[in-house]
Amino acid sequence: MATFVLNQPLISLLFMATLFSCYPATLASTLNDQDNTTTTHLHFYLHDTLSGSNPSAIRVAGLNPNATSLSFGDVVIFDDPLTKEPDLNSTLVGRAQGYYTHVSKEDLTLMMVVNFLFLEGRLNGSTLSVIGRNSVLNKVREFPIVGGSGVFRGATGWVLDQTYSVDPRTGDGIFEFDVFLV
Repeated sequence: MATFVLNQPLISLLFMATLFSCYPATLASTLNDQDNTTTTHLHFYLHDTLSGSNPSAIRVAGLNPNATSLSFGDVVIFDDPLTKEPDLNSTLVGRAQGYYTHVSKEDLTLMMVVNFLFLEGRLNGSTLSVIGRNSVLNKVREFPIVGGSGVFRGATGWVLDQTYSVDPRTGDGIFEFDVFLV
């Protein structure tokens, strides 16, 4: 009775040869994309307004809907303007639409789900989808980009968020965003 000893490197080589012969264009494209990655940087300001007669963010759930600060379990829906500069009257480049939920009993930490909708130039109508943990008191917060549409279809990357200013009386805030797309 003959015994066959399989050589692991030989099996791997045969598997790879079969794989490349079946899907050469797809694998070559994927390998080239990994070697030739480019990063695109976007910069804008988000204006989250909870106060006044025309707020861009409203609390829709929570223990005390009339409170001026967030508490554990609060849910806020927003449709915030995105501008080129910190001034709300500067050029509108898009909208941030989504929600955040206060998820920590220990500190001010939010779960953010947001779509950035762009409204100008070649980005008009394109979106980026972002989800992540927002430790509000950290100087810089980072969120993953989980997808997009239009020119950002299949996007990956990350978002850095910094507080530009906050009104402690109302909770209204301006936040600076740096977006890096790979």
